[in-house]
Amino acid sequence: MPRYFFHIRHDTDKRDEEGEELADRHAAWKEATVMAGQMLQDVDGQLKPGRDWEMEVTDEFSQPLFRLVISAQQPR
Repeated sequence: MPRYFFHIRHDTDKRDEEGEELADRHAAWKEATVMAGQMLQDVDGQLKPGRDWEMEVTDEFSQPLFRLVISAQQPR
């Protein structure tokens, strides 16, 4: 089974060095959305305007597959 990695960027980069074996890129997308929802709950007030939260999903060859971005902006 292929291995997928879920890297997080919010203030600092948190590289996923272990990854997770999943059936295919569709399973990786589903896992990314579930993980993102759980992780955003843990942000707990730390998401501020100008400090985006991002998850990048890569394959076992370090090729980017998906990027989820939560952008916090103040209205003008």
